[in-house]
Amino acid sequence: MVSAAVTEPLGRYAPDAWDPPVDPASVELVADACAAAGLDVERGRTIGSATTLGVGGAANVYVELPDLSAVQEFSRALGTTTPEQVPLFVLGKGSNTLVSDLGFGGVVAHLGPGHKWLRRDGADVVAGAAEAMPLLASFAAREGLAGLEFAAGIPATVGGSVRMNAGAHGGDTAGALVEVDVVTAGTGERVSLAADTLGFSYRHSALPPRSIVVAARWRLVPDEPDAIRARLDELRAWRRATQPLRQRNCGSVFTNPDGSSAGALVDRAGGKGMRVGGATVSRKHANFITVAADATASDVYALIAAVRQRVVSAGGPLLQPEVRLLGRFPTL
Repeated sequence: MVSAAVTEPLGRYAPDAWDPPVDPASVELVADACAAAGLDVERGRTIGSATTLGVGGAANVYVELPDLSAVQEFSRALGTTTPEQVPLFVLGKGSNTLVSDLGFGGVVAHLGPGHKWLRRDGADVVAGAAEAMPLLASFAAREGLAGLEFAAGIPATVGGSVRMNAGAHGGDTAGALVEVDVVTAGTGERVSLAADTLGFSYRHSALPPRSIVVAARWRLVPDEPDAIRARLDELRAWRRATQPLRQRNCGSVFTNPDGSSAGALVDRAGGKGMRVGGATVSRKHANFITVAADATASDVYALIAAVRQRVVSAGGPLLQPEVRLLGRFPTL
């Protein structure tokens, strides 16, 4: 039950989830092709526990991709199937992701340790898709290259941040990005795409369907390492003081409406402390939902709807989720 008064049904405030159609026969063909190529394939593996929220169900088919050659084999295994037959979700650190308790009927691919790397190339920093954004920020600082300080506030991988153009502290992933390497579905070819061709906007990109990001390159500006580290320390201290970092959460739940802050809107509407089951709107930051050990994905989903209702009832806009909702959720 929602711990705040509900004045109308929550159904109209239920956020959209990605629950695409699936062709089971095509999914099985892809799974068999992956296994034949020597890839590690699991059926019914729980993926909710691999997200930062730690709730949710299993993937119909889960494929581990430890290195670039595995990504290429996997992409070739997709063959001539379409996204409508075999929907693909690439799982990184699992931030900004809420998996339905019923799981996901498509294929989930996970990039392994071979995709965690960083290097400097002149004034550029290049990173593998599974590298963590905070580590990217620290590496650039040690190299005396400025422009990625914002990444210290993004609890995600490089690949996920590129795909959703993640941002924090006034910066975003696309800001200094010059090139993204992806492996294309069907061909398994690795191609380099100029950042200015990828349709970046607020929390959005237009990468090719079912392409998998494997690397990204940023062009940065030289600066004193001590000055960069000081800025990083300031950002980290602000996060510790204002965000519930010691509790399970998925990062920012809602995108910021034009000219406003989602957290401020939720706070002004009295949303802090709202609760459904084991999910609670943080009293430290109103744009965060934290979960207890007994929480379910359905709790989080219903709480998102209840918060949207509360903000609209207080005269605010209908907030749009930043968190990606994966699978089928119950009707509210």
